[in-house]
Formats: sequence, structure tokens, C-alpha cells
Amino acid sequence: MRTRLMMGQGSMWQRHFLYRKESIKTTWKFRLAMLILVILIGSLTRGLWIPSIGWSVVCPEEVGPSDVILVENFNSNYLLFERASALQKAGLSARVLIPTPTPRDPEVANTVFEGFVEVMARVARVQNFEIIPIRQHEPISLNTAYQVRDNLIKEHLSSVIAVTPGFRSRRSSLIYHAVLKPAGIQVYCVPVFGHQTPENWTETWHGIQEVTEQFLKLQFYRFYVLPLSG
Repeated sequence: MRTRLMMGQGSMWQRHFLYRKESIKTTWKFRLAMLILVILIGSLTRGLWIPSIGWSVVCPEEVGPSDVILVENFNSNYLLFERASALQKAGLSARVLIPTPTPRDPEVANTVFEGFVEVMARVARVQNFEIIPIRQHEPISLNTAYQVRDNLIKEHLSSVIAVTPGFRSRRSSLIYHAVLKPAGIQVYCVPVFGHQTPENWTETWHGIQEVTEQFLKLQFYRFYVLPLSG
């Protein structure tokens, strides 16, 4: 009797410091089955989500007669020059501007970059092109857009077709609209693709890396850089 009383008193004290909890845990078989199910669903629906993710970083293509074509030449992509030439031949604009980085003097474009630009423009048969020296400092895309805006205002230009690499095109469109529209400049966007497209970007590691990087940069500019700059 005394022992039971002491145990009862001990239980009363313990409830102030300790408690017993029942929990249900899944077995490893269930977790494995769920993992296999998720993989199967992802594999069966890849024709839907792969293009959706790819197109999420691409601007809708829209063109119209403009004062100038802007070739977004960050990585010396020849395909951009080909597309600019095609737009010229279609009569959408006679003039082409090519922003080119310069290391020190903002008035003189870097000789190496300028040489690449001139060769690609001539091979692609781009007519009436002009190289714009750009000072590169972070955030590079935004500051480039500011310098492009200043050049367009100086030249009294009111519309531009931005020819840009496909997977960075939505970010470029977002930046140019934020910077140029307040200055009364109409912006059109033309995405350009090579071998990697929104439908097949997962077929190579480079494509996966490119889309992932551009998706993260798009969110960074959308939710952090542009709100702060405004």
C-alpha cells in the first residue's frame, strides 16, 4: 500500500516536468513507395512542367516599327546579330545599337570587344550599327539599362526592340520596361535561342544550369534590385 502511494505521488510530480506522447511514424517501405511515386509522376508529366519552367524565364516575343534595334551583347552571341539583321531586312528599324563593355574610359569601347562586335555585325550583314561604350558595375544589367536610356534620350529615340538571349530575355524585358518606360520609350522584346530551347533545356547539364541561373536572377531583380532602385 505504501509503495503504491509513493508511486502515485511520484506520478503526480512527474506530470509537471514530463509527459508521454504517442506518435505514428511511416515505415521505410512507405517512404520508398512515395519516392518512387513522385519520380513516376514527374517522369510522366515532364512534357508539361519542363516547357513551363523554360518559358517562365522567356519574354513574350513582340515587335513593331521602332527607332532602333538594341543588341544585348553581354556574351558575344552571334545569333543575336543574325536576328538583328533579319529585323532590319524586315523593315522594323534601320538603326542598330550594340552596348559594349569598356574597362576604364567610358568614351572608348574595349578594343577586343569592339573587334568581336564589328566582325559579327559584318558577317551577319547588320547595317548602320553603332557601338555604345558601357561602364560595367553591379548590378550590371540595371546599370547597362540606365546607360542605354541616357543614350536613347540624348538621341531623341522613343522606341526600341531589345534582341536578347532567350533564357535571360524576361529579366531583360523586366529591366528595360522599368527603366525606359518612365522616360516615354516603347520597349519590344525579341528572345533568341540556339540549341537549347524551353522544350529541351533539361537534355544537357549546361541547359539546366542556364535556366536555373536565369530563374534565380529573375527573382533577384524582380523582388530585390528593381524595388530598391525605384
